[in-house]
Amino acid sequence: MQKVHIVIPARYKSTRLPGKPLLDIHGKPMILWVAEKAQAAQFADDVCIATDNEQIAQVCMQAGYEVVMTSETHASGTDRLAEVASIKQWADNDIVVNMQGDEPLVPPVLLEQVKNLLINKSECVMATLCEPIMTHDEFMRPSVVKVVTDNRLNALYFSRAPIPCDREHALALANHTQLTDNQALSVPNNAYRHLGLYAYRVGLLKKFVSWEQGVLEQLECLEQLRILENGGKIAVAQAMTNLPAGVDTQEDLERLNAMPKSEFISME
Repeated sequence: MQKVHIVIPARYKSTRLPGKPLLDIHGKPMILWVAEKAQAAQFADDVCIATDNEQIAQVCMQAGYEVVMTSETHASGTDRLAEVASIKQWADNDIVVNMQGDEPLVPPVLLEQVKNLLINKSECVMATLCEPIMTHDEFMRPSVVKVVTDNRLNALYFSRAPIPCDREHALALANHTQLTDNQALSVPNNAYRHLGLYAYRVGLLKKFVSWEQGVLEQLECLEQLRILENGGKIAVAQAMTNLPAGVDTQEDLERLNAMPKSEFISME
């Protein structure tokens, strides 16, 4: 019988915010807000936090959550999930939903959406979500990962570059053609931002750790490209609702703490 597992990777080390999962949001460590959202997704057979840090583990276990201790050397969250699947001996056809440990406002409906997407697309080994890019600044920003798909809504490529490229627009800019502000700052109609929510088949996770990092993955620093480089299909769908921004910087943390707690809790 196929089971669905939610795993929350939570590592202590972070370039911008060391100890990020333990940072306080309205009197509670961020990782616990994330875990509460995971538990609100009632479709899952189980929820666990995967961490390499004893302090994070203690905080989560004291709050009643299952914790799986993992290696400190993982290059990506997908590698960490693969170790959890191995430790737990999950079946190849089980589904693992990866919930980012720094996104405490994730609507549980999106977790269910990405799970259903993978279940309904049997030819795919992984599923993820996206949302339209509305501004030129977002389209150009390398920290915003873009995705383009084929006619079956399977991923063709993920990139930090502004894709798809509007040829005429790009040539006009390169040739210093006079454009209006609206033309210069336009965004292609099919520009989509990739959201960091994933669902995987356990069988894919087992293969993933046996593959070496490919050239594209290393260039872009995007682990999902390892799957495309090895011929796997990734299903993509537009998110049913908005995914609020996560916590990458101190300013992000302050923004969440500035929200009324009642509003914060209502988003569970």
